[in-house]
Amino acid sequence: MNLISSDSVRILLVDDTSTNLKVLSEALQGQGWKTLMAIDGESAIEQAEYALPDLILLDVMMPGIDGFETCQRFKANPKLQCIPIIFMTALSDAVNKVRGLELGAVDYITKPFQQEEVVARVKLHLSLSQLNRSLKETVEKQSRTQAQLEDLTQQLEQRVHDRTIELENSIQQLKTTQLQLIQSEKMSTLGQLVAGIGHEINNPINFVGGNLKHIENYTQDLFALIEMYQSKQSDAEIEEFIEEVDLEYLTEDMPKLIRSIHEGVDRLRDISFSLRSFARSDISSKVECQIHEGIESTLMLLKHRLKANEQHPEIEINRNYGDLPAIRCYPGQLNQVFMNLIANALDVFEEQNAARSYEEVCAVPNMIWISTAIDQSTETAMIRIKDNGFGIPPEIQPQIFEPSFTTKPVGKGTGLGLAISRQIIVEKHGGKLDCHSMVGQGTEFTIVLPI
Repeated sequence: MNLISSDSVRILLVDDTSTNLKVLSEALQGQGWKTLMAIDGESAIEQAEYALPDLILLDVMMPGIDGFETCQRFKANPKLQCIPIIFMTALSDAVNKVRGLELGAVDYITKPFQQEEVVARVKLHLSLSQLNRSLKETVEKQSRTQAQLEDLTQQLEQRVHDRTIELENSIQQLKTTQLQLIQSEKMSTLGQLVAGIGHEINNPINFVGGNLKHIENYTQDLFALIEMYQSKQSDAEIEEFIEEVDLEYLTEDMPKLIRSIHEGVDRLRDISFSLRSFARSDISSKVECQIHEGIESTLMLLKHRLKANEQHPEIEINRNYGDLPAIRCYPGQLNQVFMNLIANALDVFEEQNAARSYEEVCAVPNMIWISTAIDQSTETAMIRIKDNGFGIPPEIQPQIFEPSFTTKPVGKGTGLGLAISRQIIVEKHGGKLDCHSMVGQGTEFTIVLPI
């Protein structure tokens, strides 16, 4: 597997013998790589600073500064020190080889060299260099992400602290049982919110952690392989180790793991955005808000209840969004309404599915329809949330918006969700919240908000 595109690879050849330069250049260009040439150390350093090659083949014995001093200068240059250097030399004694490796070279090629060996070693060290760069970039990105998550945690802790103080002050001012019950309903919504966040964050964190463990193992194998080359172990031992660690599979799998980690981090970022959008502080005054963002944030936080499980396949959300303008509203309170209405539909599905087999649920799957539109004649925005659950019997439909009325079992609801939702829509926003339901067909709630 080629980790670097052939036409983007640049290799700097440094040798005072033109014949060697020609032979090496032809061999490497045959692989689709670009070659740069220098006949001494000084010009090699100048070319490297300008072109930034991916790898350097460096002759040891040269006029002027020799290969050892040239290598030393490369490694002292912050701009060039990470470029892998392979020495080319007719010197076969261990002292010179050790000296070169101590100066920072990654490998040796002994003259007269075989073209196949040169190409093989160059390929190996290009792959190792790219893997090391990818790993470094991933670690740096993970460090940045960790710092962002820690900062977000601190912000959330501060917000929780601030909200706690506000709630404590509010509790002191509560004068009626109704206000206390309303607070209880808010805590019920918060419980659903926390459950959703905890479930959704846990998966990508475990995902990232598991992949990092594999990357750590792969990195240890790569370092071990580099050490074998540096210690000049026999080709047979090296080949045996390559087969043992399955280097070809490793070079294929490691970039996939890195991409998977990116996906996990992106998932955490989406959850963080949904949390900020859902929990917006808007107590003092109305602000302009995109209704669709609030709906999507709510669905994100309820996603763990929408996923397929042993009772039902994935609950399908059918969206039919109109072109809504930004609306002046209390976004946090509207999000609470969306949470109440959608969570109620999911509660109905759970109760309904308990009496049906998985096959029966698949035959008539649970579905929720969410649509939005503008009524130009009344200058209002309409949001409809519909399900295909049991439906509400006609005799109790007039009671569903009354405080403390509920059809749920004891401990499953406060009976205030719909009452508070209507209060938010009607009293806070000057709109309407209506319900239309037919037994056996489902229930539809219609929210009307002034633009």
